[in-house]
Amino acid sequence: MTHYAVINPATGQTEAEYPAATDEHVQDCLAAAEKAVAVLAGFTAAERAALLRRVADLHAERRDELAAIITREVGKPISQSLGEVDIVISIYRYYAENGPGFLAEDVLNPTAGGSAVVRKEGLGALLGIMPWNFPYYQVARFAAPNLMIGNTILLKPAPQCPESALAMEAIFRDAGLPDGAYATLFATNDQVADAIADPRVAGVSLTGSERAGSAVAEIAGRHLKKVVLELGGSDPFVVLDADGAGMDALVKRAVAARLGNAGQACNAAKRFVVLDAVYDEFVENFKAALAATAPGDPTDPATFLGPLSSQAAADTLQGQLDAAVAGGATVLLAGGKTATDSAYFRPAVLADVTPDMGVYYEELFGPVAMVFRARSEAHAIAIANDTPFGLGASVHSGDADRAARVADQITAGMVSINEAGGSAAELPFGGVKRSGVGRELGRYGMEEFVNRKLVRTR
Repeated sequence: MTHYAVINPATGQTEAEYPAATDEHVQDCLAAAEKAVAVLAGFTAAERAALLRRVADLHAERRDELAAIITREVGKPISQSLGEVDIVISIYRYYAENGPGFLAEDVLNPTAGGSAVVRKEGLGALLGIMPWNFPYYQVARFAAPNLMIGNTILLKPAPQCPESALAMEAIFRDAGLPDGAYATLFATNDQVADAIADPRVAGVSLTGSERAGSAVAEIAGRHLKKVVLELGGSDPFVVLDADGAGMDALVKRAVAARLGNAGQACNAAKRFVVLDAVYDEFVENFKAALAATAPGDPTDPATFLGPLSSQAAADTLQGQLDAAVAGGATVLLAGGKTATDSAYFRPAVLADVTPDMGVYYEELFGPVAMVFRARSEAHAIAIANDTPFGLGASVHSGDADRAARVADQITAGMVSINEAGGSAAELPFGGVKRSGVGRELGRYGMEEFVNRKLVRTR
């Protein structure tokens, strides 16, 4: 039985518990979602945009309350929780403003004469299986474009995020969405599998682990369902030289890229690949900056590094760190759990991680960085690409042509130059290889779960 509960990672205390959905409730939600498809399809694009604009406004009005909820649920520092709500607001407003234009029909010119247009329509009810690390942001980038299209949303949140899920459901209800157009399901894994197979569900979007993505894709494939999967990442942060901003600014950027959200982001920088000429200087400064960043109370506005999302997450990361050291990795900064019964984790830095160590190909979901000395640009590119993942990457150099040349040779869904990834409503998000399939955000987020219907007139 899936256990939905708020277990504050800062204290280890269980603050609230919620029962899993009954089978009857799941069936009611499926029926309501199917019924709401026709209702939402009857709205004009401008009317759906107005709903999203109201959703954005309600997020803004409830900003402090929403931020406090996820700080309690997952230990996100309150300043970063507020920042997450802000980007969510921007996403809903982006689709409210641009969605009608993205839905404009494409006019074709048939060679045989006559006329033809391609119209973009929703597929139907969609199931979203969402993670805990960005409880509002992950939902917004799935829900906003699809509600704009006319799809309806069944949202299965992470078990540790029930209160944020209910807060979002209340916002959609208060914004005036039709009954059944957005519903939260505290579903079990078996209920999720049944829902994917249900003919009333037209597609599935999952953000999570490789294992979860494989399981969902297998069921969806068996039932011919469209999927979008945003899975893990082990993004390289490639340093070619101390770029135009200087070493201090570069190191500050690297620290933020590794420690934001306590390092618990799929597109966080996790592998720091540094050319030999600047390796020693960069690593010494990077190590010192990480050592000076102590984990603290996530409710304090001054805290940058909070606890990991749970004691179990901290235990998993500690196990990976210990295994790497046992396998021969060099410890440049000895971090780790602050106590055996704590989710707080001090930053750590590893060097001399080799392909015969399991951690070389794993995702480190927390404040542990691996550093690699590269002999040349070609060697840096080879290290950057030597991973089963292909989500994001960043390249740092004061030479724009050099940075672009290297960026073009990195296999990833997203590459940033002189910045460490990040996200914006208008920029497509997604990866290749085992980092998933499909794209979210930007106009691309409205091109996944859509029927491009050809209407031909002779």
